[in-house]
Amino acid sequence: MRLSRSFIPTMKETPAEAQIASHRLMLRAGLVRQTSAGIYAWLPLGFRVLKNIERIVREEQDASGAQEVLMPTIQPAELWRESGRYDDYGKEMLRITDRHDRDMLYGPTNEEVITDLFRQSVRSYRELPQILYHIQWKFRDEVRPRFGVMRGREFLMKDAYSFDLDYAGAVVSYRKMMLAYMRTFQRLGLKAIPMEAESGPIGGDLSHEFIILAPTGESQVYYDAAFEEIDYLSRGAGGFSHDSAADLHRFFGEMTSHYAATDEKHDPAKWAQVDQTRRREGRGIEVGHIFYFGTRYTKAMNTTVAAPDGTHVHPEMGSYGIGVSRLVGAVIEASHDDAGIIWPDGIAPFKAAILNLRRGDAGCDAMCEALYAKLGRDALYDDREERAGAKFADADLMGHPWQIIVGPRGAAAGMAELKRRATGERVELTPNEALGRIGCSA
Repeated sequence: MRLSRSFIPTMKETPAEAQIASHRLMLRAGLVRQTSAGIYAWLPLGFRVLKNIERIVREEQDASGAQEVLMPTIQPAELWRESGRYDDYGKEMLRITDRHDRDMLYGPTNEEVITDLFRQSVRSYRELPQILYHIQWKFRDEVRPRFGVMRGREFLMKDAYSFDLDYAGAVVSYRKMMLAYMRTFQRLGLKAIPMEAESGPIGGDLSHEFIILAPTGESQVYYDAAFEEIDYLSRGAGGFSHDSAADLHRFFGEMTSHYAATDEKHDPAKWAQVDQTRRREGRGIEVGHIFYFGTRYTKAMNTTVAAPDGTHVHPEMGSYGIGVSRLVGAVIEASHDDAGIIWPDGIAPFKAAILNLRRGDAGCDAMCEALYAKLGRDALYDDREERAGAKFADADLMGHPWQIIVGPRGAAAGMAELKRRATGERVELTPNEALGRIGCSA
């Protein structure tokens, strides 16, 4: 994309309403614009990040054996009355009446709809287990939406739901999803720590929230550094497979054997048993939550399958959520500096920014055009009639992992400067060497 023709409205000044770093930087870098309280339009730069996160989430859900569906944003109220939640949910639910005076709602979550879809189609234990997911916009009418996309009213979420014949099967599905989540967060460039969460009236230990460290996090967190040393993407010796019950058992044992707790569940006595060199603490942001809730919905909505002995049983369910749009803000909270955003490579809107420091200079123009032709859609080419300082500032603000800087003196010598955004390291290379360094074949 050529910056001179792009719709990336950057801002030099910080808007007064932006209270946290991610909100400030998303507005200043031209990722989003607010259209109403807690509701945002995603502009091209932000939308590319959103789609990159969505792609990784989808790939890991598919790899775990989950199947993608797409459920509607508008749901009939009678399903929620059937489950008993319609009157209990509160004012966060946006209730609607259609032209035929039928009560509808804008879905804040999808347990009722997925249970209804399941009961229409699945009759026998032979069709279990099933894990179904979708990535869809949701709406919760927060009384005080704030912090940009971190606490908005409309948000993009991946939610998955598992159906199993019994508790033992539900445990396997739960562990599959936990592994899928840890793989997802590693691919996003995040160190996410699974922490035991409140499990509600059902009880048990099958409820975990996934926390990443960030100075503006809502919770104080404590965890063993052993979590940082695990390679969840490894599938060889010592790795974990979704398809092996033994691997999943070993994986879950490792996730629950190391200390990790938010301040609500922190146990100073157990914390004291962690080697001092391995203690990590700070503020944390929740980016995902998985939860087993048994037959809560299948019983309420009269959903059964035939068991092997011919009886009819209510399947066991779990739900698994990742805040896709929230992750954009959370990543920025965890990865930025005074100059702007620092995107992890896997989700950056562009691999590199090409900075032409003297547009109109034949050498600069030729080198930049050649680089742009080879990088294609992976590059944002700053071809504007702007001074060099403004180009450097905007490139740092937008957070591209690499910057290829082309000035007249270097171009005349056949050289460009390559800057790594995360470290600030700068090195002079030939264009082909620069392309190789950023992972693009020349």
